[in-house]
Amino acid sequence: MIGFEHAEHIPEPPIPQRYNRAVAPPAAGRRFATTRWSVVLAAGGDLGSDASRRALTTLCETYWYPLYAFLRSRGHSAEDGEDLTQAFFARLLEKHAVVRADPARGRFRSFLLTSLQHFAANEYERATAQKRGGPVAALSLEFARAEGHFQREPVTTETPETSFDRRWAVALVERVVARLDEEMTRGGRGAQFTSLRPYLTGEEPHQTYADAAVALEVSEGSIKVAVHRLRRRFRDLVREEIAHTVSSPDQVDEELRYLWSAAGRR
Repeated sequence: MIGFEHAEHIPEPPIPQRYNRAVAPPAAGRRFATTRWSVVLAAGGDLGSDASRRALTTLCETYWYPLYAFLRSRGHSAEDGEDLTQAFFARLLEKHAVVRADPARGRFRSFLLTSLQHFAANEYERATAQKRGGPVAALSLEFARAEGHFQREPVTTETPETSFDRRWAVALVERVVARLDEEMTRGGRGAQFTSLRPYLTGEEPHQTYADAAVALEVSEGSIKVAVHRLRRRFRDLVREEIAHTVSSPDQVDEELRYLWSAAGRR
């Protein structure tokens, strides 16, 4: 589970706790680059281009577990949740369902959750008729691990919709941490990232700056600078990921504030 340690940035994130199972029986002034979601919106019902399909696939890979857990929270069995999630993404990627997206709403998570709710309500029988042995899923989804994760989530009285937003926030942050890990490792600083990650994610550090300096054979001052830079890069990547899920630059800061709020919910 990802948390955050307070760092010098705007907006300041809270420290989220482990997200719970829903309903028991779960920068300003910068140029706004073309984003994945804006690419998808521009494609509309025609997702034939490689760029639009890649953009939609990348977005979906971040969101599939929150959607699966949402279905489980609404009372669907693990098997039905798996079948519905597979069928939903197959339709989303293959049947041009994005044509129903409302650019005025602009947020990918809102589009996905609304689409899933309609899909589950209106097409449950057809979606679950293709049991295992049917067509290959459009995305490679690790349902066994997802179900284990879902079962370990503590019970809460949150609505499935509230828990979906929290899982979305956690999934997005975990994606950022994974990107940062890969980036540091590629640059030959994998050991540094492993040692300093607790100072980034709000985990209880098992060592002081001085201990980290000894372990990495650098000065304590170097550790402080490295942590500062790590947090700054983390903030930049979070903003970048958020920007990919909205359709205009005006929504980035608002969505960032909502991200921290959703991640901090109990």
